[in-house]
Amino acid sequence: MTGGGLFNKFGKQFNTGEIIFCEFEPGNSFYLIQTGRVKISKVVKDKEKTMDILSVGDIFGEMAILEEQPRSATATAIEPVTVLHFDRDNFVSMMMSQPQLAFKLLVVFSKRIYDAKRRLMILLLDDIQSKISDVFLMLAEKEPTYAHMREVSFPVTMDDVANWAGTSVDQVAEQLNHWAKVGKVELYSDRIFVRNLADFKRIVAQKRKTEKR
Repeated sequence: MTGGGLFNKFGKQFNTGEIIFCEFEPGNSFYLIQTGRVKISKVVKDKEKTMDILSVGDIFGEMAILEEQPRSATATAIEPVTVLHFDRDNFVSMMMSQPQLAFKLLVVFSKRIYDAKRRLMILLLDDIQSKISDVFLMLAEKEPTYAHMREVSFPVTMDDVANWAGTSVDQVAEQLNHWAKVGKVELYSDRIFVRNLADFKRIVAQKRKTEKR
């Protein structure tokens, strides 16, 4: 889906800080990033929360094509960005002419729908401890041996965790350093080692049980 011909036909460019689309506005198109990074954010409990940072090869805005509903989040260029922009008409045409590509996109779409809902579950938690715990669970759930996992090494940084939790790096660092002191995690520059994933399952389960009361 790359190349000069496609970009000439479907390409768009956005400058640093430029809003690509806003939450709640009507939408009938989606985007495939060619260069740069895009922040996806959402208003949760009257505060803007970062849901994801997307980069080259990522798709965003696809829910407008699939559900014909207003935008569920805001997309902002965090550096100069080029994208391929597909609206409903050229999307349908492309699907009919390239069925193999259609299947690949539908697989991507279904995964993105699940990921978006899973990240929203994290953002709806109202304390930093349960947010970070649920980030670890979200990452672990992608592994086929999740049900039996105990010690886990996650190839993520504090910045990554902060983005998924929708909070500041300082808050994440404070909580992770506390857990490191009591032996729940080990912190490295390029990864976070969790000693017992069950500890974090209990934190999240207790929090969600309390919220249901």
